Amino acid sequence: MSAASLLALRAALLARFAGDPALAALMGGAVRLHDEPPRGSVPVYALFGEAGSRDDSVDGARRAILSHALIVIARPGSARTALDAAARMAALAEDGLALTGHTLVSLVAESLSASRDERSGEARAILTLRAVTETP
Repeated sequence: MSAASLLALRAALLARFAGDPALAALMGGAVRLHDEPPRGSVPVYALFGEAGSRDDSVDGARRAILSHALIVIARPGSARTALDAAARMAALAEDGLALTGHTLVSLVAESLSASRDERSGEARAILTLRAVTETP
């Protein structure tokens, strides 16, 4: 199984989110989506969370089912800020993405949850996207 479809999804998400002024406003002026928490960064920012891909090939079509979490981190007591940013990300993702080297068959926001980090008190929203891709 190749990671190419996951990487293509991540690149498409970054491109879509980067050009959205409403999401940038929710994140304090710039869209900040990272692989790891940026050192010294003040929330609101987002992280690529757990991701997975499984083969769903059928009738000769090379298909993959992808699951990818996006974690929005906000200041303590700001669950709404995190949820608003995650909801905007979901709307942007579901509006259609162009994946390089892959065809996006479907993409849905599968779940959205909120929590609080026990140690830091930071609010978190976790958006899980589910996509089906085909590779020509």
